[in-house]
Amino acid sequence: MTLVTVKPTRIDIAIANEIADHTNPELEETAEALTWGADEHVLLALAAAGWLYARNRPGEERRAANHILAVSLVTAILPHILKSAFNQIRPDRLTVRGHRRGIPFSGRARDAFPSGHAVHMGALASAAGLLPPARRRLVRTIATALSLTRIALLAHWASDVVAGFTLGIVIERMLRPWTLAKRSGEPADRRAHHD
Repeated sequence: MTLVTVKPTRIDIAIANEIADHTNPELEETAEALTWGADEHVLLALAAAGWLYARNRPGEERRAANHILAVSLVTAILPHILKSAFNQIRPDRLTVRGHRRGIPFSGRARDAFPSGHAVHMGALASAAGLLPPARRRLVRTIATALSLTRIALLAHWASDVVAGFTLGIVIERMLRPWTLAKRSGEPADRRAHHD
């Protein structure tokens, strides 16, 4: 049962109208293909594979894999909970001219807020802070671009994407103290024994 109805802002509506007026099937097909990079199923599979790989790696890498898996799980579950509490119609349900220009239908009609894809990407962008600067910038650029595909597809209002991205950052930062902390009594990294 929804508790809160969220209405798009004037800026949201203006952005959606511009996209509907100026998009084309090629752009929409490209955005639709790219948006899979932020899908929860893809990200959970990658996080689980990384977690399995890191089981025999040094402690720091195991903690990082634990962190990414925990963040991926939370960011996969939380948007579904929030979508059951918030009611907002997707912008793709409010355009006829956009569909004539190639905009597809996305998800459930009233599940616009927040963007789950953007939640995942915000968490990824935040976790990138643990990487060296060049990789950090690359990951953050990719995360931002993948989030923007949700606006280009009119799957979400711009504010849904901003809210989702911000929520992802908050989730990742809140989990850091638990998932990245070195446990007392944790054995030294296996690699140290070989040096």
